[in-house]
Amino acid sequence: MNTDATRSDFRTRARETLLAAVRGLVLAIVVLPCGLAFLVLTLLSVALVPLGIGLVTTPAVLTGVRALADARRKLAAQWCGIHIPAVYQPPPPGRGPWTRTFALLRDPQVRRDVLWLPVDVTAGFVTALLPALLVFYPVQGLMLAAGLWRAYVPASGGAYWYLFVPVTSQATAFGAAALAAVLLAIGRRRAPRLLTAHFRLTRAVLGGDAELAERIRVLTETRQDAVDTSAAELRRIERDLHDGAQARLVAMGMDLGTVEMLVERDPAQAKKLIAQARRNSAEALEELRDLVRGIHPPVLAERGLGDAVKALALRLPLPAEVSVELPGRAEAPVESAAYFAVSELLTNAVKHSGADRLWVDVHHTDGRLRITVTDDGRGGAVPGAGSGLAGVERRLGTFDGVLAVSSPAGGPTMVTMEIPCVLS
Repeated sequence: MNTDATRSDFRTRARETLLAAVRGLVLAIVVLPCGLAFLVLTLLSVALVPLGIGLVTTPAVLTGVRALADARRKLAAQWCGIHIPAVYQPPPPGRGPWTRTFALLRDPQVRRDVLWLPVDVTAGFVTALLPALLVFYPVQGLMLAAGLWRAYVPASGGAYWYLFVPVTSQATAFGAAALAAVLLAIGRRRAPRLLTAHFRLTRAVLGGDAELAERIRVLTETRQDAVDTSAAELRRIERDLHDGAQARLVAMGMDLGTVEMLVERDPAQAKKLIAQARRNSAEALEELRDLVRGIHPPVLAERGLGDAVKALALRLPLPAEVSVELPGRAEAPVESAAYFAVSELLTNAVKHSGADRLWVDVHHTDGRLRITVTDDGRGGAVPGAGSGLAGVERRLGTFDGVLAVSSPAGGPTMVTMEIPCVLS
C-alpha cells in the first residue's frame, strides 16, 4: 500500500513538473513578443502626444496593456493561486482626447502596468523560461548518450558543447547525460516553484500599493455598511419601543388615572382596570426583554457564543445539532456579529430551505473563528443583493470576515463564515 502511495505521489509530482514546464514555455513564447510590442507602442504613443497623434493612439495602447496585465493576473490566480490586485481609476466624465489620455497617464495602476512591461520582458521572461529549460533541455542530454552526439560532432573533429560538457565521443556523451539527469532532478523539484516565482515577481510590480488601495476601498465600504446597519438598528429599536412597550405604558398610565377617579365611586370597575394595568405592565416588560435580547442577548453576554448558539438551536422548530470547540471568548462585538449572523442563517434555513435537520459547527483555528451552518434542504441558495446572505456578508465584512456558500441544486446547503479574531 505504501508502494502504491509512493507511485501515486511520484506521478503527481511528475505531472506538476511537466505542467509547470509547459506553462512556462507558453509564457516565454508569449511574453517576449507581446511585452516588447506593447512596450514599443507605449513609448511611441506617449512620445507622439505633443504632436496630437498620441492623443488617439495612447488610450488604445494603454487599453491593450491593461488587457495583457489582466490576462497575467488571471493566469496567476488559475495556475498558482496568486491574487494580483488591480485598482484602476474610473474613466473621467469628459470625453475629449486630452482628458481621456492624461487621466490614463495619471492613473497609478496604469503607470504600474507600463512599468511592468520592461520587467516582464527581462526578468519575467527568464523566470518563465527556466522551468521549461530544466525539464526539456535534459531530454537532449539523455538522447546524446543514446547516440545522438554523432549527428552533432563534425567528421573533421571538434566537439559539441552540452552546457559546459564537450561531447566528442560516446564516453563524453554519457557525461552529458549525467549532467542532464542532474538538471532533470533539479527541474523536478524546482520547476513549479520557479513558475510561482514568475507570478510573484508579476505581483510585486503590478500589485504595488494596489493591495493597500483595495484594502482602503473595502474598509470604506464596510464602514459605510456598519453605519447604515447601526442606523437601521436604531430605527428598529425606536419603532419597537414606540409601537410596543411605549404604547402599553401609556395605556397603563391612563388606566391608573381612571382607577384613581373610580376607586371610591366604583371599586369593582377600578379592580378590573388595575388587573388590566398589571397585564399591560407584564406585556411591556416582556417586550422590553425581547428588545434587549435583540440588541444583545443576555445568554451571549453571560455564557458566550457557544451557549448562545445552543440556545438559538433549542428555539428552532427543526432538530439541530450544535458542535462547539472554543477554548476562550472573542471580543464582544465579534461575538455579537457572529451570533446574529448564525441567527439569520438558521432563520433562512427554517423558512426557505425545506430542510429536515440542521447542523452548526463553531470552532476557532489559526486565529480565525470559523462557523459552519449546514442543512439537508433543497439547496439553490445564492448570495446576492436582496438576500439574507448579502446582509450576513455585510455584517461579517465589518470585521474582515468572509462568507462562503455551497448550495447545489438538490442540497445540501453549507454556509461557512470566518472572522479573524483572538480568544481571551
